[in-house]
Amino acid sequence: MTDAGGAAPGTAGEPRGPGAPRRRRPAWRFHGWRIVGASAAIEALMGAFFFHSFGAYVVLLSAQFGWSKTALAGGFAIARVVEGAAGPGQGWLLDRLGPRTVMHVGMVLFGAGLILFSQIDSLAGFYAAFLVISLGATLGGFLSILVPLVHWFERRRSLAIAIAFMGFAFGGVLQPAVALALEGWGWRETAFFSGVLSIALGAPLVHVMRHRPEELGEHPDGIDPEEAAALDVPSPAGGVDFTAVEALRAPAFWLISAGHGTALLVVAALLVHFVPYATEELGYSLQRASQVVLLLTVLQATGMLLGGAVGDRVNKRLTAALCMIAHAAALATLALATALWMVLAFAVVHGFAWGVRGPLMGSIRADYFGRRAFGVIMGFANIFAMLGMIIGPLVVGALVDRFGSYQGAFLLLAALGAAGSGFFLLAVPPRSPGRAELPAAGPAPLP
Repeated sequence: MTDAGGAAPGTAGEPRGPGAPRRRRPAWRFHGWRIVGASAAIEALMGAFFFHSFGAYVVLLSAQFGWSKTALAGGFAIARVVEGAAGPGQGWLLDRLGPRTVMHVGMVLFGAGLILFSQIDSLAGFYAAFLVISLGATLGGFLSILVPLVHWFERRRSLAIAIAFMGFAFGGVLQPAVALALEGWGWRETAFFSGVLSIALGAPLVHVMRHRPEELGEHPDGIDPEEAAALDVPSPAGGVDFTAVEALRAPAFWLISAGHGTALLVVAALLVHFVPYATEELGYSLQRASQVVLLLTVLQATGMLLGGAVGDRVNKRLTAALCMIAHAAALATLALATALWMVLAFAVVHGFAWGVRGPLMGSIRADYFGRRAFGVIMGFANIFAMLGMIIGPLVVGALVDRFGSYQGAFLLLAALGAAGSGFFLLAVPPRSPGRAELPAAGPAPLP
């Protein structure tokens, strides 16, 4: 007879009795890390084929159809409206159905949207295609990945989140290859094959996803609760689980959402407008601009690794506030850039700050509010955080269309980034709900 791992009880003639210590499962056998790997690959697909490549598509679409920067930024705004509006419902589905079903639908829609995008010939068609892409990226991406990671990891949560979302940064590393395809094959062919690859590769990756470790007879971090109690490192969440209503009543919920939204305002504006700025005002080729994006994303990945490694050992809100100051300094440098070194300095500082801050956004919410109702709580948070990603590209596009220059728009973003650091500084941990703890297993109750 064998144990749960398939090995006979005891080794080398030493029986494993009731009082014998449990043998630690090797880290590589913990399914949570497989989820991390699959999540990173999915993020890389979405980052390369959509988010990091959007600026290059803007340049080509503007040249072919003559659409304004504001009109094109509207496509990115649609993506953020969909993500924000779907958040609470998506979080509720994730808490009850788990990620696999939701993500399967998402990856099919994402790929189908890219294929539809390859056929557009009007602004209305552009918006319709982006609606489908956005819904797919929402269901298959950030929140659907973050929810299982929060359940599977506790003591190493920031590291797991960082590695998973480093896939998004790796998508930026692939962006120059997408830019080559855009220049060599054309944007229609590139979008079509991106959609086909997204569906073909996404389905097997999604199959790895599981909602909670208990489904496979495992525990968070792969550590048995009895063994976890003997460890020196305490649980960052402290075992406190808020319902969605309790979280919404906490000032920390709103302050973190405001800080996150401000950060995303800066990030989204640059995702949409950096390549047009570099090609139109700085005179760079599409390939040179893509190389700067590559540098930025390499630094983002480096920052994410650092943020994940130390994220559960440092004060997350103070670290996030410092990152916002770094975002502001980078934007001011870019706005005033007169030489290549200034653009490179922007890429280094902005990319590193983005990377360090990124994994802390989900981890700090799980620390503050627990993991039982995390999907719904994060879904509500997405409504407010996504406002930044909607406003940023639209405001920059409107200012550029009005004044013919990116400088003033980027300086405004720098000021908003600096102000946003204050939200994180004020987001102190919430007080306990002051009631009996929720049951240990099963979906969280309705808020």
